[in-house]
Amino acid sequence: MEFKVLDETAQKELLRIARASIESYVKEGKIPEFEVKEPVLQDKRGVFITINTDGALRGCIGRHESDLPLYQTVAQMAVSAACRDPRFPPLRSEELNEIKIKVSVYLMPPTEIKSLEEFEVGKHGIIIEKAGASATYLPEVAKEQGWTKEETLSSLCQKAGLPPDAWREGTKFQIYATQVFGE
Repeated sequence: MEFKVLDETAQKELLRIARASIESYVKEGKIPEFEVKEPVLQDKRGVFITINTDGALRGCIGRHESDLPLYQTVAQMAVSAACRDPRFPPLRSEELNEIKIKVSVYLMPPTEIKSLEEFEVGKHGIIIEKAGASATYLPEVAKEQGWTKEETLSSLCQKAGLPPDAWREGTKFQIYATQVFGE
């Protein structure tokens, strides 16, 4: 199953929803209600929201799948990335003008792979699961870091709290693709 690529109008609407959700939550403690006209924004699919300040990561949270319409998932994940990423303190109102928001919308649900040969660095996001631990990297992460497939998998293991070579045996992998756009 594949999802439709979002056109520029839908992309701009999701970015507007993400920013409005963050600003409202940081200032008033609530996510506003939104009405959308684009039918594609009703799709139920995964999304990650990444927040950067001066090019540095400030928060990134998402869902691989969702039972909510895409626009509502974007609103929730935007607030989570801004205020609930355990790696960072919650965003403060004085930071709102400094942030840039990036949206990664899933083009396909996560799909289990039988062989790591199916995983293409830069094209696929990847999820690792082993011994109750899991972690993911969005498709652009390995590319931005300049990692090889082995470096990506080793880093992913460490992100999951596993030894760097844990990917070599007894590990479940899923891949996915995203459409990425931002401010």
